[in-house]
Amino acid sequence: MKINNKLNLPQPFVDAVTREYEYKDKQYSVTTILKDIREILLTRRHHNEIEQDVADMIWLILGTATHSVLENSKEADAEFKEEHFVEEVQNGYKLSGQADLYNIETKTVTDYKTCSVWKVIYNDWEDYRKQLLMYAWAFKKMGFEVDKGEIIAIIKDHSKTKAKVDSNYPQYPVHKKVFEFSENDYEEIEEFIKNKFSEIEQFENTPDNELPLCSEESRWNDGDKYAVKKEGNKRALRVYDTLEDAEAHLKQDESLELEIRKGEDKKCLEYCSCCEFCNYWKENYGGNM
Repeated sequence: MKINNKLNLPQPFVDAVTREYEYKDKQYSVTTILKDIREILLTRRHHNEIEQDVADMIWLILGTATHSVLENSKEADAEFKEEHFVEEVQNGYKLSGQADLYNIETKTVTDYKTCSVWKVIYNDWEDYRKQLLMYAWAFKKMGFEVDKGEIIAIIKDHSKTKAKVDSNYPQYPVHKKVFEFSENDYEEIEEFIKNKFSEIEQFENTPDNELPLCSEESRWNDGDKYAVKKEGNKRALRVYDTLEDAEAHLKQDESLELEIRKGEDKKCLEYCSCCEFCNYWKENYGGNM
């Protein structure tokens, strides 16, 4: 990956976001296989061509600093930290990862995160839960007992003022989320891992433009909207989330017309590092950045 520095920030900022990473054949990380197959393969294929600017990666510094402080501290007697693993899955494909902390007594895997306050407000933990579950699955493969996982999330945009006036707002700038893991959870995550590697194997040699399109959910698509307007007017009388509601409004007046406003793919627009190598992005957003 090529790191640009348009704002000419000091070298320590550049160093903090620069990662020397060498891809290993048939080895994929836990965080990587959580992505859709197109993003996984385009990122790997074009790694040396992808460009990012230091200013756009600034939150990575906060996450790195958080991990550095916690990882350099002394763990308790029943804990060990930064346990890296490489677990073979099937057909030579391997899953790699590194848990931040494991407690032998409580049989808990812990991961440190930095997140937005909306993560907590919307209780949006499924991606983190799945990541923790893969760590736990790998630990069990190595012979450790794991009953649960926990996320310790530092909320980077927490407001103490809002916490004082709204009891539903996170009351502290750090949040702890615990997940209990069952045998059924382990069976499901193993199936997910194997299916993902089967998908990677299936499409590994598929041309870029023929790779399966990322799902709407993975593209963070905000959904189509349905605008009801007077014929010839640009401004909508009302915008609906569902076609059914819009059509019900249309029946009230024959002079009304429907305009479908396609949902935007927020990740494609702002957060996908390999977008310039994706024909979907080029066709929909390439000329509008």
